[in-house]
Amino acid sequence: VICYISAVKLKHAFGYDDSLDAFGVHGVGGIVGALLTGALADPTINALGKDASVGKQLYGIVFTILWTAIATFVILYIVKALVGLRPSTQEEVEGLDVTQHGEVVP
Repeated sequence: VICYISAVKLKHAFGYDDSLDAFGVHGVGGIVGALLTGALADPTINALGKDASVGKQLYGIVFTILWTAIATFVILYIVKALVGLRPSTQEEVEGLDVTQHGEVVP
């Protein structure tokens, strides 16, 4: 349910382009799953208990988000400098099959 809400409702609320709903399903699902792993940990199985697990899981989530954000911005900066990130508006209107791939859809 949480993944559905993030994939459908949040995408429209924030207006970002995610045609495969990758962030809503995998990003939010991973964050919720990681938090619940710590929250639902059984102290009889894991001697550290719930409190320590939730804190460590939260730390891991924050670190992962920061790491991937920084790495993504570095990669985007390099790609933008080399080939650009988006086609021009004219190329989009003309059709990306023609302008980017030299193909015509029958």
